[in-house]
Amino acid sequence: MSITAEKKQHTLKNTVMALPDKLIIFLGRTLSGHHHDYIMLKQEFPPELDWFADINVRVDLGYLGIKSDYHGDRIDIPTKKPRKSQKNPNPQLNDEQKAANTALSRVRIFIEHAIGGMKRYNILVHTFRNRLENFEDDVIGVCAGLWNLVLSY
Repeated sequence: MSITAEKKQHTLKNTVMALPDKLIIFLGRTLSGHHHDYIMLKQEFPPELDWFADINVRVDLGYLGIKSDYHGDRIDIPTKKPRKSQKNPNPQLNDEQKAANTALSRVRIFIEHAIGGMKRYNILVHTFRNRLENFEDDVIGVCAGLWNLVLSY
């Protein structure tokens, strides 16, 4: 009997902000995959300043707590499904919450398309074996710039 161990993928993460036309307007530092999305956002945009006061911000459930930490009345985050418990053995969102989550995901999909547009450049998709410090930031910055250039034509 042989036992095979899967190699761990060393994923990398960036904070990406894009406009509805998929143009990338902000690309954060590259960090290892074990960092939480919201902690990365708090490092790049400290909550003490009014970063999101005048813009529409639509985030996923990886950013729970953004409404309480940041000032702004146009911050939208989906409603999280309640936890299963003895009192509530089959937790569900009501129809209004489901409709709000669906509407938010329809507006948010452009950021996923922008990330997918950057991933058309295979250097971001395949195993990255570099030896230079901070080279990941340069690579993803070039890919984001190429994606923005593609959108301008």
